[in-house]
Amino acid sequence: MKRREFITVLGVAAAAWPLAASAQDLTGPLIGFLSSASPGPFARFVDAFRKGLREGGYVEGRNVRIEYRWAEGEFARLPELAADLVHRRVFLIVATGGTVSARAAKEAAATIPILFIVGPNPIGDGLVTSLNRPGGNATGVALFTSDLLPKRLELLEKLLPRAARIAVLVNPTDAAHELETKYVEDAMRVTGQQMVLLGASAEGDFEPALVSAVRQRADALLVSANPFFTGQRVQLVALAARLAVPAGYPWREYADAGGLMSYGPSIAGAYHLIGRYAGRILNGERPADLSVQGPTKYELVINLKTAKALGLTVPPTLLARADEVIE
Repeated sequence: MKRREFITVLGVAAAAWPLAASAQDLTGPLIGFLSSASPGPFARFVDAFRKGLREGGYVEGRNVRIEYRWAEGEFARLPELAADLVHRRVFLIVATGGTVSARAAKEAAATIPILFIVGPNPIGDGLVTSLNRPGGNATGVALFTSDLLPKRLELLEKLLPRAARIAVLVNPTDAAHELETKYVEDAMRVTGQQMVLLGASAEGDFEPALVSAVRQRADALLVSANPFFTGQRVQLVALAARLAVPAGYPWREYADAGGLMSYGPSIAGAYHLIGRYAGRILNGERPADLSVQGPTKYELVINLKTAKALGLTVPPTLLARADEVIE
């Protein structure tokens, strides 16, 4: 090839490179996925989110892109991670892993659509002005997990009718822990039980907390629906088994991992729902017009194998109420 021909070909190729790069980048709008938790334990929930997206006509890597930001239990990182997603000009932010993630997204993005999954009331947390008509740039799913602690206490009582002291594990760095503690205290005033309050905000806190429960002669344990705890559910369940502490948990994933009993809505279902909401927003709907969804079904799951290992006999009436019994 002559020198002039080579330069011409090279010039044409160089001109084509930006076009090729642009074509590779044009794989659809960009979603920012923000979570206070870690990717591994939450993989099942992310899959549920992607399933909801697919039902709306969007497939990651084909016609939509997703940038993931995981705080891995370090809540202080969330504002920086949220700001980074805004800097990348995402089309919307999916804020999961509790109210702390939703607040970080809300503070960083004044106009970008936000989809959240939160436990307590999103109105009280200032995320929306109304459940039916959110009115701003945020909507999503509210699981009202704090309200369910008295119900889980009631179920533990049916399994352990002589339990007088109940340990309650909360995350003191989560604003919801005060509300959770109040609900349990109110319920125990009625039952006459005593509460042993335990705190954990890091992985190394779990064993000292549960050992403290044993030393204080707690008869059972209630675990908060804190997202950090959910990410550490395998470790928590293993500790409770090793220390022979009967425990009630917020999600079925704990019972699947060997936990004694769980009661609550489907967290995977919540992720699936915001995946569908994401598709609707990508198709032009506004968060202000999409009502905040609540749980439609609550599951009671009992792990009979764990009950037997603890020397517990599950009353037939409680087994009859269970949506699933793991044997």
